[in-house]
Amino acid sequence: MAGHSKWANIKRQKARVDAVKGKTFAKISRQIIIAARNGVPDPAGNFQLRTAIENAKAAGIPNDNIERAIAKGSGKLAGDNLEAIRYEGYGPGGIAILIEALTDNRNRTAADLRAAFNKRGGNLGETGCVGWMFEQKGVVTVKAPPPASKKELPVIDEDDLLEASLEGGAESYELISLEDDIPGAEVFTDPTNLEALTQALKDRGYLVIQAEPRWFPNNSVEVSDPAQASDLLRLMDALEDLDDVQSVTANFEMSDELMSLSMA
Repeated sequence: MAGHSKWANIKRQKARVDAVKGKTFAKISRQIIIAARNGVPDPAGNFQLRTAIENAKAAGIPNDNIERAIAKGSGKLAGDNLEAIRYEGYGPGGIAILIEALTDNRNRTAADLRAAFNKRGGNLGETGCVGWMFEQKGVVTVKAPPPASKKELPVIDEDDLLEASLEGGAESYELISLEDDIPGAEVFTDPTNLEALTQALKDRGYLVIQAEPRWFPNNSVEVSDPAQASDLLRLMDALEDLDDVQSVTANFEMSDELMSLSMA
């Protein structure tokens, strides 16, 4: 899976202002509502809900907000009639883009997406136009367990990670650097095996910071033109900033240097 997470890595490194944090709260709250609606409202018996709650707590969402979202999803409180929709389109240079949204108004969401594409050299396509270029994987993100001594630095033991991953039914893994340069890893599996892998890694002492299904391109296009790179990254940002959008995935790769220059 090497090279797949360039955009994800950049997003982790970008500074987040309060407005963006507020949007993060809203997106995770919607995940909780959908999870509670699609299964039992008890996280002990609903892995999707349990994962959404863990993500909410990691993002600093207050417990009252979490409980209110669960209540909306379970029907105890009036809430938006949210539905999950996948949109597809093309970025500058024909880059394939896959978007997942949670919305209570399809017309509004489609109009917002179309405007974002049109203003930045892309276009919103028909369902199925690029979806075949992507596959979904379950991804468990872990960070190194705390060292035995405060004088030691946290490390990922690759032999142990490999063994734990295989025991949990993983397909592969990739070492990453988390905030404050703490070593971590992303472990990949079939989406249906996400819960089992998460539990297996926890049982081996790994600190799971996120578990989610995620889309990956089957093949990537190398972007080397600075103008295209700039337009493409602006489009990705504009799409992710839309309130209804939960995730954006594209099939591009570019050098760290070009990405840094394009985002300057």
